Amino acid sequence: MTLRTAKSLTVIFLSVFLLMSINKLAAQENNAKTDEKSEQNTSDKKENAIDPAKIILEHVGDAHEFHFFNVAGHKIAIPLPVILYSAEKGFSCFNFSEFHDGEEAHDGYVYASEEYLKAHNLDKEKDAKGQPLYTVRKIYKTDTNGLPELTVNVYDLSLTRNVVQLILAMVLLVWLMIGVSNKYKTGQGVTTAPNGFQNMLEPVITFVRDEVAKPNLGKKYERFMPYLLTVFFFILINNLIGLIPGTANVTGNIAFTAMLGVISFLVILFNTNGHFWLHIFNPPVPGFVKPIMTPVELLGVFTKPFALIIRLFANMLSGHIIILSFICLIFIFGTMNTALGWGTSPLFVALAVFIYLIEVLVAFIQAFIFANLTAVFIGQAFESELHEEAHH
Repeated sequence: MTLRTAKSLTVIFLSVFLLMSINKLAAQENNAKTDEKSEQNTSDKKENAIDPAKIILEHVGDAHEFHFFNVAGHKIAIPLPVILYSAEKGFSCFNFSEFHDGEEAHDGYVYASEEYLKAHNLDKEKDAKGQPLYTVRKIYKTDTNGLPELTVNVYDLSLTRNVVQLILAMVLLVWLMIGVSNKYKTGQGVTTAPNGFQNMLEPVITFVRDEVAKPNLGKKYERFMPYLLTVFFFILINNLIGLIPGTANVTGNIAFTAMLGVISFLVILFNTNGHFWLHIFNPPVPGFVKPIMTPVELLGVFTKPFALIIRLFANMLSGHIIILSFICLIFIFGTMNTALGWGTSPLFVALAVFIYLIEVLVAFIQAFIFANLTAVFIGQAFESELHEEAHH
């Protein structure tokens, strides 16, 4: 409740400052129309001003590289392999750096960056409905003139930063768990006290067993412990890695949370019994209410995994957006007035650090909530057996 209140106050505070910024910029534009010198200064500021929406979307979205920062106009990044397939050319593999930040075409393909589209006057081309013909941050096949071809389908099978980070998280999870498992096999932590990484993992595993699995799954908890622990630690590792600057916000990607939700949905369905479906299609309510409750109960089967998907996605995405918004406000105020930018920077940096520390806590909370709700939904799938067990 405290975290939710803090986030709500933060969003309100952020909205007020953004509104003040917009009004200030609008006032500068109106004054610029009546003063030629002021107009020139305002236009210069606009050219040098940052685009908060672009920065935030680039950070939370997927990409073909790990971008860390810029130094003296040079980008410090790790480009990733690009794997493309088209019916005309077949498979093509090369490094993303060959596109030179989207300024050049390579091997018959071009990465349509905003700069590339503007350089070739393609950003102004519209279709019959007035929508842009070319999409920024997309790979197109080029024609003989080096311009993108819209009629050719290009299948992008590249290892993007989300995919690479998922693989790294999986390798890290397997490496850590196998290392701890091998220690237990040798007797370390069984006949003697645990040491090293065992001391950190054992209380967490015990917590998941005693507070998540046993209360919701009864005597069947051991059957589902491997899945619950895998989900918990996999989400936790990706949450924590996503807080490192330059990395991908994997858990803030709806595709990642959707796959976890689908897997949990399948686990739930495969553990249902006759009582579960009888409760859905013949709910224990008066007969005239059954036609209303049956569709509601059936819809609830699908809303449970959907809640898992949206909860994790929204919480991890919102935290990154709030942190970046505070940082962007420093530069927005700096474009209006240099002293204002420097004066407000300590406040916004402090707020960003505060939200960052909250996000570290949220990383653990969201992993726990996903595992706990999954256990609750699985337990509901064989609810009658748990009631019978509790009765005995």
